[in-house]
Amino acid sequence: MGSPVTHAPLASRNHQSILPLLTAPSFIHLSLFRLSLLGGAARPPDLSPSPDLSWWGMGLSSAAGAGEGLQVCVFDLRRGQEEGQELDKILFFHPSDCPILLQLSVIGLCEGIITFARIFSPDDDCEVIESEKHSHVFYQAEADIWMVLVVEKNKDNESTLRCSALQGILKEVHSLFTMFHGPIRTLLDRQPSAELARGHLRTFVTDYLSDFNSGKKLQLPTFRDCLKERGTVQMLTISREVALEVQSLTTVLGSCLGNVMCQSLVLFEDLLVSTTLPPDDTLNLFTYAVLRLTPRALSSNANSWSYLRKGTSVHAGPTSSSSNGTASVERPLQREKLYRGKDGFVAIGSTTSEVRGAVPWVPILWFQQAEDHMHLCVYQHKNITILLLIPASSLINGDDGIAHVKKHLLENASQNIVTVEQKLSRGWGGENAYHVAGYRYMLVDPDRKVSRASPPGKVTTLSKDSLLSLNRLREEIDLEKSRVKRSDSCHDKDFEVCIRAKNNAWVIAKVTRGRELYMALEKGGETLLYASTAVEKFSNRYCEGAFSTD
Repeated sequence: MGSPVTHAPLASRNHQSILPLLTAPSFIHLSLFRLSLLGGAARPPDLSPSPDLSWWGMGLSSAAGAGEGLQVCVFDLRRGQEEGQELDKILFFHPSDCPILLQLSVIGLCEGIITFARIFSPDDDCEVIESEKHSHVFYQAEADIWMVLVVEKNKDNESTLRCSALQGILKEVHSLFTMFHGPIRTLLDRQPSAELARGHLRTFVTDYLSDFNSGKKLQLPTFRDCLKERGTVQMLTISREVALEVQSLTTVLGSCLGNVMCQSLVLFEDLLVSTTLPPDDTLNLFTYAVLRLTPRALSSNANSWSYLRKGTSVHAGPTSSSSNGTASVERPLQREKLYRGKDGFVAIGSTTSEVRGAVPWVPILWFQQAEDHMHLCVYQHKNITILLLIPASSLINGDDGIAHVKKHLLENASQNIVTVEQKLSRGWGGENAYHVAGYRYMLVDPDRKVSRASPPGKVTTLSKDSLLSLNRLREEIDLEKSRVKRSDSCHDKDFEVCIRAKNNAWVIAKVTRGRELYMALEKGGETLLYASTAVEKFSNRYCEGAFSTD
């Protein structure tokens, strides 16, 4: 990491001249071709006689009406191609109380945009379309299965939303969905009527979106989140001594099923300590753990102010239970269900007539990179969370096998867990452990899917102008990375941009060998030399010279 790297020279630009700095995107203005996109779909489809629409209400009362300015939809381009069957292609739509004709209009326009964009770029997916009043963010989750986020522009968000951050939401919810339910296409093949896929998407995506609830609207990531990177893991730095203890613990966890190797993740607070899974699977399970399983998440679940406590009803039925008493995972993202039991294992609360009180919670997850189904067993001790993964194919005795694994963990790993937790707690610097005085920063390694950033509390001390400038810079860097990837996907391009913002703060972005550094410096010097020297000092001291120019 400390070897010399050839960098693009520093470039100083006033914030107003950022667009010429990098290659500008080629946005398509919808007003030029809206009518041609709609084509035959411009008229409402013949709904009489209509197909079975019993599923269409989605069984959910949206947190906001159709006028909330945001729509999320999932649709399959292979379905509903015959006139009068257009409804069949829609697998999910938020808000659910949006009029059907408006849903069809949104889906029809999105399909037209995708088709139109392929004329100019057949090998690359359409990612974003900006019109005068809306931003359409696209993500082809699976072959011909698209997820689209439509955001209405207003004076509050027009210059603050970053399209890559919005697309990250779609990528994240699809990855989590696949981990619990498998690929959407597999569900559609299993049940061509799509009831199974729609049912799972209805509850899962709605529960996921509940995390963005702010009053009666969904609050999307804004410029204030410009030093956060969705789709990455945050890791805890540990000493060699602690690393040896963690390795010993991981070995014991791996032997919980005898000769069959179990996989595991170990978290401290909301940070990853160790993993035995491949990077993509680690990211998905880590994301879910931070959302719902860590001590902080479970505490948030217990004191949730989510839509369930706001009086918004979700008619998706109770969490079901299997005949052997183990709760099936119908809604793994629903709050107020999971909690830590007296034995330290995470359980699920049930109020159904068949099962009352706590029942074991051992869902089966699909890990795409490992290509295996595994049972998830979660154990907590103070600030440490153990996610133990048991190969489903090796667990012959069902609940008895799970009970055996839990007993083995308690008998053989308890002391290791206590020792690791004590040593991690002693060396933990608290929520400001990774604060660097004078810097507000974020480091990202996309290949390893790892990031580290200034604590949120420190980021809030930045002025609005600094955050807006950094957010705009990140948008430009995203566009440049996309352009480079399309032109030469085999080689990364190194570049660095320094901008003096309106409030005289420096906002900096530097990309080297695929790794990225974003930084805001307030109350700094007026010269470009100051900004360059600050980056060098940070790189040499905290990044082993990864971003240094010599």
